[in-house]
Amino acid sequence: MARFETLLYEEEEGVARITLNRPEVHNAFNTQMQRELRDLWRGLRRNDDVRVVVLTGAGDQAFCTGIDRTETMSNYGSDEKPEQRAGSGSTPFIVDNPGANVGPKSCDLWKPVITAVNGVVCGGGFYMLGEAEFIIAAESATFFDPHVTYGMTSAFEPIHMLQKMPFHEVMRMSLLGNRERLSAKRAYEIGLVSEVVPREKLREAADWAARVIASQPPLAIQGTLRAIWAGQELTRSQALSMAYAYVSLGTSPASIQEGQKAFASKKRPPWKLR
Repeated sequence: MARFETLLYEEEEGVARITLNRPEVHNAFNTQMQRELRDLWRGLRRNDDVRVVVLTGAGDQAFCTGIDRTETMSNYGSDEKPEQRAGSGSTPFIVDNPGANVGPKSCDLWKPVITAVNGVVCGGGFYMLGEAEFIIAAESATFFDPHVTYGMTSAFEPIHMLQKMPFHEVMRMSLLGNRERLSAKRAYEIGLVSEVVPREKLREAADWAARVIASQPPLAIQGTLRAIWAGQELTRSQALSMAYAYVSLGTSPASIQEGQKAFASKKRPPWKLR
């Protein structure tokens, strides 16, 4: 795996851990991080040793505070070539979306991604949350969208979050800007977060879930992933019409035989109650 300037990468027993590593700017993503995330997500598509990913941020203050405004907004409207910055092109019809490649689904990676949220998430950080399978948060985590406070329309981020949060909660967060933040407790209550743990237990909780997922047949895991995302994005009847295809593609005779043996043995794996 290539070395990165803005990311930390670990890989062990089927689990890849990616850490956004710009704590001095609360892990805001600049053009370099965008490119590195794109390359990493796409590279993981072909890495069969990795079955699941845990994504987190360096430090205790933030998971990700979105786009690095010192890079993108300071150049807005300048004569700099569009490919040299993360903002818009030379006309309103040529847009280089700075968050287009920071999420796994945008890069066609269909392996489970768990986000372990430590501290603040705001603005463009929702690109990553929106494309993750589920979120585990530290008790200190907070969530807000500051776009309207600073004169910008919030569009990409709330559309992503409509996959994770009720409409009225997305609307409230988007319209109140940086005047209100969701606590980890409230995020759990509305279903954005699947689990809230003390900060010192965050890595342990995310790693436990990742190891369980990595221990199960990857074909079945990826087939399940695709089926559930299809159910989220298509109509009910359209998704159900594709379910047989996902079952067929994501189920091998060998995995069925192993599953039958495990079931017949009557030995059940240990489980925990959440």
